[in-house]
Amino acid sequence: MKKISLLIIGFALACVNINCRSAHPAPQLTSADITKAVDQMTLVMVHDVTNPPLAARFFSYACISGYEVLSQHDGSLQKLSRVINQYPDIKKATVKSGYNIRLSALLAIVETAAKVQPSGALLKSFETNLIDSCLKAGFTKSQVDSSLKYAQQVSKQVLAYAKSDGYNKISNYKRYELKQTPGSWSPTPPAYMTPVEPYFATVRPFTLTSCGQFVPAPPVAFSTDKRSVFYKYMQQCHQYDADSLTAAQKTIAGFWDCNPFAVQDNGHMLIGLKKISPGAHWMGITGIACSQAGLSFEKSLVVHSVVAIGLMDSFISCWNEKYKTNRIRPETAIHQYLDPKWRSFLQTPPFPEYLSGHSVISSTAAVILTSYFGNHFSYTDNIEVAFGISPRKFSSFESAAEEAGFSRLLGGIHFEDGITNGKLQGDQVGNWVLARFGRGK
Repeated sequence: MKKISLLIIGFALACVNINCRSAHPAPQLTSADITKAVDQMTLVMVHDVTNPPLAARFFSYACISGYEVLSQHDGSLQKLSRVINQYPDIKKATVKSGYNIRLSALLAIVETAAKVQPSGALLKSFETNLIDSCLKAGFTKSQVDSSLKYAQQVSKQVLAYAKSDGYNKISNYKRYELKQTPGSWSPTPPAYMTPVEPYFATVRPFTLTSCGQFVPAPPVAFSTDKRSVFYKYMQQCHQYDADSLTAAQKTIAGFWDCNPFAVQDNGHMLIGLKKISPGAHWMGITGIACSQAGLSFEKSLVVHSVVAIGLMDSFISCWNEKYKTNRIRPETAIHQYLDPKWRSFLQTPPFPEYLSGHSVISSTAAVILTSYFGNHFSYTDNIEVAFGISPRKFSSFESAAEEAGFSRLLGGIHFEDGITNGKLQGDQVGNWVLARFGRGK
């Protein structure tokens, strides 16, 4: 009897010890970990010189993968099948237990990004380091393995959905032909690059009913008549010559440049300057806002996902208009009809002028972020410090978006109506995306 009692006591003590170990707080991933993954995606995009619309596509599918993991465990989140066009019924992973939801969501982001981005091997290296840091932080190997398996099964299904969006068909389309008519777009110096993503509007949007759901007012008609509105637009751009801008104006234009295609002519060859895309800039701002507001991992991932989806849909909407109107860039127009020696402060990106892409996507991102953080959310944007650009403070997302649009006029790469009508289209897309996620006004 005494031996039995001792065994019972020993068993009880063992149970207490097990319970104490299981009750020990598990390591917690935070919003900062999402930011690290997004930043790593951006660095790989800079390495690959990923074009702006395609960058938004990468961000979207990666974030959707993480969101899907969360939504499978949180009934309060909108099911993507009710929000996104043709979204499939993503099956839960066969992993029944042992995984960490946050880690699975984060790994799903990285797994998807590593598959869709050309230099995905660089992201697999990041994933290895992430797993090592999790093990050092206190995750068990079993937790990590189960979380990774869960992430891979979800990512595989999201990647299948991505493959059906039509982007892989673009390479089979007929080579884009320049219009060769007065007022039409043509390649610009110094690289004279071919047009970027002329068929991007054929890609399936996430929430829009079609690429042409939000059609802006038509651009001001091209004219060389000195009394015409278009001629006045040329004169307006002409005053912002690279040599006449103030230091403050140059700061604004340079801060929002975000031109992955910018090159430097050293007399022997063209050298890429390695810059982030406009969408990457706003994904970075999203991370800053989530951190400053102290959002949880879950809330932060939701905000990143909605912003990424908004960016993708706004690029589709904008690119539809760009190649439909095919309007000449200020640099070309001014050189041909006003002043052949004029120089813009920013290099002209390789696609038509109308609408201003930065104006559209910045307004979309600002509308979405304002919905989550308020009209007067002040923050410091330090996204491009690593690229030699000093931080700048903004009193709201709206003021940042407006400045981003104005920067295109200062930089000499857009006409006024391309900027103002771009902002209007961006607002419409942003509000539409929010409504689909149940955040409409």
